[in-house]
Amino acid sequence: MSKDLPLNGHVALVTGSSKGLGAGIARCLGAAGAKVVINAYNNITLGQEVADEIISGGGEAIAIRADVSKESDIKNLLEQAGNELGPVDIIVPNATPPQPQKPIEEYDEDFYRSMLDFFVMSPFLLTQAAVPGMKERGWGRIINITSEVFAASNPNFSAYVAAKGGQIGWSRSMSRELAPHGITVNMVAPGWIPVERHANDPQEDKDGYFAQIPAGRWGTPDDIGNAVKFFALEESSFITGQTLHINGGMTPW
Repeated sequence: MSKDLPLNGHVALVTGSSKGLGAGIARCLGAAGAKVVINAYNNITLGQEVADEIISGGGEAIAIRADVSKESDIKNLLEQAGNELGPVDIIVPNATPPQPQKPIEEYDEDFYRSMLDFFVMSPFLLTQAAVPGMKERGWGRIINITSEVFAASNPNFSAYVAAKGGQIGWSRSMSRELAPHGITVNMVAPGWIPVERHANDPQEDKDGYFAQIPAGRWGTPDDIGNAVKFFALEESSFITGQTLHINGGMTPW
């Protein structure tokens, strides 16, 4: 792989990257020269396949099994990544649990809390563990994968929308706290991009959403990966606390 690639010398951790958007993000960062830590919990075999793809393209990657909603797993994940690839300086919290759409009466307390664990506690724990090294080096990138649902205020989706709102608020606060240390915190907000976990979604729902996309096409994992790559670049060092909506014009505000 060329030594002139823009992310050479950096190590990126993408959580929940064994498939779907996470895998696409990992591939984009790897193609840009970053060493990539693939993370999965339920199926590390798929994660290893993504790592192998990056390696076969001339990059460097490893796959590590970890539950990134747990502090002990996160500490072990970052320690192993540091030992094998070097200190992580690009973090992309992407891991997500199921996202059922239900009226408020049908949600339960444990599920609501699990959404907060993934979208608020996990970025917090990942950043808390990695930020001392980032501060020491004077460089870091935290790129949260949020969602258009917060701007769209989707009904019957309150657990996910609320957790994403918390993630956005956390990101904005951290962007100001960490800016003096050369660390940026930004957000990429995808629209509905059908990947493996949407295979059984009703076709009428897909058709209805597609009909509203001004750009007239579905988004792809590469669209999200390229947005993440943009925020990771040195040229983006004066951009922090910002959100890019990647949804073909669904939320132009």
